[in-house]
Amino acid sequence: MSDLNMREWGDGDRTAVLIHGLTAESTSWWRAGPALADRGYHVYAPDLPGHGASPRASGYRLDAVADAVAAAIPAEPDLALGHSLGGLVLATIVDRVRPARVVYEDPAWLPGHQAIVKAFRAQKDWTLDEVRAANPRWAPEVWQLKLDALSHWDTATLDVVDGFPGYDPAPPRTPALLLLADPSLTVPPDRAAELATRGFEVRTVADTGHVIHNDDFDGFLAGLDGWL
Repeated sequence: MSDLNMREWGDGDRTAVLIHGLTAESTSWWRAGPALADRGYHVYAPDLPGHGASPRASGYRLDAVADAVAAAIPAEPDLALGHSLGGLVLATIVDRVRPARVVYEDPAWLPGHQAIVKAFRAQKDWTLDEVRAANPRWAPEVWQLKLDALSHWDTATLDVVDGFPGYDPAPPRTPALLLLADPSLTVPPDRAAELATRGFEVRTVADTGHVIHNDDFDGFLAGLDGWL
């Protein structure tokens, strides 16, 4: 087992795994976790390595991060959902974990480059006002959760992004939903259309940014209709 910090909600018979994105932590699921618990799930949400209360490491290669998550979460969950970097990590381990259903929320599958690294690194020094300005649709309590997550975040995790060549998923073996922002900067429309031909179901939550579940939680849940 991995020594990643794990947040849990509920004690239902079904299991769900939620994997957060870069700079965030398991508190990102502050509404999604309880909502799934209310639907009969036991929800597991790890802090990725270098995030939240999980250990820091000397390096953060994608395969090492993915191995740590695979070791921490229950095998064969009824539902696995990954946001952004969490969507990339989940795609990397999906055949090992074998969820019954998988959801990729605006997954970070595009190639990384220095501009992205620079933009993320700048977040480390954000103030509450800067968090608020960047995410005006979020609930006020989420601005503070984000600021706290940034204070816990190890910027060395940017190794995962720096020079990343991009991810090209094979046709899914597990029923898979791409739940995308509007517009999505990580899975643009032409790419989404191509992935639909590979067997991914593609849905868009209108007028949302990259963190769909914070921008429009009701729209996020509506986008998951039939998948929970």
